[in-house]
Amino acid sequence: MPMSRGAFDDVPLTTLFPRLLTADVKSLGHAARAVDAARVDGDAAEWEWALGHVVCPGPQPGTPVILGVDVIEQAGEGDQLEFLLQVVWTDQGKLAVDAAVNVACWCETDHATHDVDALNLVVGEETSLPQAFAAGAERLAGWLADPRDADYWRDRAALPPRRP
Repeated sequence: MPMSRGAFDDVPLTTLFPRLLTADVKSLGHAARAVDAARVDGDAAEWEWALGHVVCPGPQPGTPVILGVDVIEQAGEGDQLEFLLQVVWTDQGKLAVDAAVNVACWCETDHATHDVDALNLVVGEETSLPQAFAAGAERLAGWLADPRDADYWRDRAALPPRRP
């Protein structure tokens, strides 16, 4: 499924989430600006969205991402950190907000990456999309303020350090 890309102001929020109220759109925009403000380089993040995922596509391989941002930070030669915030569909057809910090894998068996910290909030009766998105954005902004050292994150998750 092709993803569109651009600044958060370009995201067609009411098309992606037809039930959003005006206050909800403002809340999502406020949370996205907090993510932009937390970036080291000060640039606005490039957000991605998939109009083809407005309606839940049902169970499928992979997670159907509706809206997301992926901030990749180089953390030394051949190493990187990845910070994610996504609105996705669950297998049960509910919206969820996922946020995660990933590090490159240096295990004997190459797992590619590891989530070293993650947040998953399912949208429902007790948590609205704006509340879940704000919580995910706040967590992402906090992670972006932490050290940009991948070994710091690996140590927190008890993963092997980068091999020379």
